[in-house]
Amino acid sequence: MSAPAGAPAPEGGNQPPNLTSNRRLQQTQAQVDEVVDIMRVNVDKVLERDQKLSELDDRADALQAGASQFETSAAKLKNKYWWKNAKVRICRWSFPNS
Repeated sequence: MSAPAGAPAPEGGNQPPNLTSNRRLQQTQAQVDEVVDIMRVNVDKVLERDQKLSELDDRADALQAGASQFETSAAKLKNKYWWKNAKVRICRWSFPNS
């Protein structure tokens, strides 16, 4: 049984090829749009990650510079007090009853 002329085709029946291809095209375009949106979000996330990594790298460099400066200062302070202690020991050894 076929539908009368001018009446819409029943669901699941044979639809005109142009309507079927248009529907497929719309579905494909919707999928493409969805993929494009996901890719845009992913690119934004990658750019944010790159910015955060760059900031982290800058902070790590600053921390390394601070650690190096601390190490130098600590070594100087250690030497200063080692010599001070050595002078006190020499004085005690030289003048034991003073």
